Amino acid sequence: MAVSDEELARAKSLSVEQVRLLRQTRGATNDTLDRLPEGAMRRAIRRLNYPDMPRARQAFLAAQAKNDDGRIPPNALGKALKELRALRSKVARKPSVAGLPSDRTLHPRALIAGRVAGLGPTRWKWLGPGNIGGRTRSLLVHPKEPQKIWAASVGGGIWHTTDGGAHWEPVDDFMANLAVSCMVMDPKNPDLIYAGTGEGFFNVDAIRGAGIFRTTDGASWKQLPATATEDFTAVNRVALSKSGAVLLAATSKGLFRSSDKERKIWAKVLSNAIADVKFRPNSSTRAVAGGLDDGQAYYTTNGGRTWKLATHEDAWSGRVELACSVKNPNVVYASVQMQHGEIWRSTNGGKSYQRRATQTTNGDPAPYLGDQGWYDNLIWAGDPTDENLLIVGGIDLWRSLDGGDTLAEISTWWASGSVHADHHAIVSHPGYNGVSNRTVFFGNDGGVYKADDVQAVGNEPQPPFVAGWKELVNNYGVTQFYGGAGNPTTGKIIGGAQDNGTICFDPANGTENWTSIFGGDGGWCAADSADPDVFYGEYVYLNIHRNSDGGATDDVEGDRYISGQFWNPAIQDWAWKPVPFRIPDAMNFDALFIAPFVLDPNEPNRILAGGLSLWRTNNAKAPNTLNSGPQWRLIKASAGAYISALAVAKSKSDIIWVGHENGMVFRTGNGTASQPAWQRIDGIGPKPLQAQRFCTRIAIDPANSKVVYVAFGGYTRSNIWLTRDDGATWKNLGAALPAAPVRAITIHPRRTQFVYIGTEVGVFASENSGATWSPTNEGPTNCSINDLFWMGETLVCATHGRGMFQIDLSAV
Repeated sequence: MAVSDEELARAKSLSVEQVRLLRQTRGATNDTLDRLPEGAMRRAIRRLNYPDMPRARQAFLAAQAKNDDGRIPPNALGKALKELRALRSKVARKPSVAGLPSDRTLHPRALIAGRVAGLGPTRWKWLGPGNIGGRTRSLLVHPKEPQKIWAASVGGGIWHTTDGGAHWEPVDDFMANLAVSCMVMDPKNPDLIYAGTGEGFFNVDAIRGAGIFRTTDGASWKQLPATATEDFTAVNRVALSKSGAVLLAATSKGLFRSSDKERKIWAKVLSNAIADVKFRPNSSTRAVAGGLDDGQAYYTTNGGRTWKLATHEDAWSGRVELACSVKNPNVVYASVQMQHGEIWRSTNGGKSYQRRATQTTNGDPAPYLGDQGWYDNLIWAGDPTDENLLIVGGIDLWRSLDGGDTLAEISTWWASGSVHADHHAIVSHPGYNGVSNRTVFFGNDGGVYKADDVQAVGNEPQPPFVAGWKELVNNYGVTQFYGGAGNPTTGKIIGGAQDNGTICFDPANGTENWTSIFGGDGGWCAADSADPDVFYGEYVYLNIHRNSDGGATDDVEGDRYISGQFWNPAIQDWAWKPVPFRIPDAMNFDALFIAPFVLDPNEPNRILAGGLSLWRTNNAKAPNTLNSGPQWRLIKASAGAYISALAVAKSKSDIIWVGHENGMVFRTGNGTASQPAWQRIDGIGPKPLQAQRFCTRIAIDPANSKVVYVAFGGYTRSNIWLTRDDGATWKNLGAALPAAPVRAITIHPRRTQFVYIGTEVGVFASENSGATWSPTNEGPTNCSINDLFWMGETLVCATHGRGMFQIDLSAV
């Protein structure tokens, strides 16, 4: 018998309303929630306060990509990558620039492996994580050599394995920074693959799309020039006809069709935003398509030249994903976003649909999509022996044996032995026959997984559902970091990762054994230089936490926040401590999604945290209790825009610089005072700092605090600026760089004329304080570099899509 809401509320000391919200938002049954461990339950309840995390993440990244006019230019990233290639071809090759190797361009697989065939080790060392993975929206399996698999990540490009997932390698660094959202293989030529870029599911600006790419050898990719337009900035799905002649592209601007061999000519055949398009099995003329956000479904009988609306008895809403039955192509299933997920079935090739019950085995509605069916929504009907066998997925995976009337959970998001949450792709093994071979592969926010028997996987009588799941995240290094920090004494590093929390690298354990120290989304990080056991990280909106055991354990109880939030057992909910033991901006969400905080380099007890205002604590290591902890004080009032960058001068804690999301920049010379005096720096003087866009980073010269570098987002050529006189005059250092956001700046701790920047298209180095720049040909990657930090004189590079790298620069 199912556990009722009231019974579950009593058992967990929750309110009935909390139970209902958890079930609906997490897409779970009461039975699953009843088995939820205490720590996981607390995190799930915390998540109720952040109802739209995927969109918030994407909006944060989009804000950093906008120019002064508030727009992201079409194909901006594709153009920046081409500019990078041109710059590399023009720059005179030197063995190194500021210690970074620049005399040879390496295939990205060499950087992951750490060696170049015949040439010895690479200078850059990949740190992983090789066991965390990242969002994967598409998978392909070679039809004749099933050990060959391609995986499309949204931050690290396309990866390839030749041993069934035992080891992965990136295939092309040009695509490293593109959100590859879909792939399709030519039915007649498995070396011919198309890949669509840009994620159109977020209803915000697509920032990592550059049209459709094609490979004819499975390894090197080229952009289709005709798709380098605004129409193709977010390609959600691509489909090929059985003959391979017709290519359909579902984009946020409509549905497009190409039938010429070179794909130079495209026709818009539907104007509405499209999420999904599929040719029916073994057909070149019949296909179906699903709307991105309008609840519409379409069908064609002439190869996509014209389309008709499908009919159904009630109105649909939201995203529509479709699956054509392999056994009976006339049967088409629809997974519709509305009501936390509804399954509908067509028996006439997608012309009309009828509702299925979409219930659990107890007769309750099965909320398989939770509250984010717009983000993760998939359906599979690939069994050639049974048209009623379905797999649907949102946060978790569910299986139906009766065509969508009855659903049962087969995965559990909170169980370590199950698959990762948030599912985007299901692909059958090419030898799948429903009898002797029932292997299916899955792509989700944690990478790639496999079930050897899709009919039996997750078949325990009660949750957690872990039986039969296999993780294939073996050096699939596509983790997206926002920030990082490390301790040079122990060599331990922590990183704040998108959707994978704050995680820790211990060099004694290697790249395959990163561990979690705080769940959820990670962000900025800091390491106490005086105490190797103390690290700081953050959850979203400036919710700062502290680890005091050297990154050895996870925060399963939720008691490590030092920004004021705590788990109150008396009410079985999250609460906030009284002033001054809280950061009001964190409590009120008055901060960026990933908000800046820094540890004073001169005083390990002092942290500065930027929300709408600037906050300071001078006792960061104070013991945490339910009503006390570090004390926070406002030291800079709101300027009307969120703080986005912070810097404190080495040896001079009074000198603090603050950047804002709208380009404002402030400085103080008495930052340790109870009420510091602030001076606005941008837009004034004879040679002003001029940028009305997101200020990403600030770096102060460790030997001369009058010398300051300020970086900005946007696809322009003025994203890195220098002052040598405390901000009185400024010089634009970005004129010769690719027009792309600069996300990180750092200065060599000893050779201060050596400056390094992390951009949207990789790392650049300068030996003359930014007067000239050189791209670092030998890695680490062309993808977004979100942070650069030092461990002694070893530079660590935190990427948003390829994990972390480091290089020893002590000999420069």
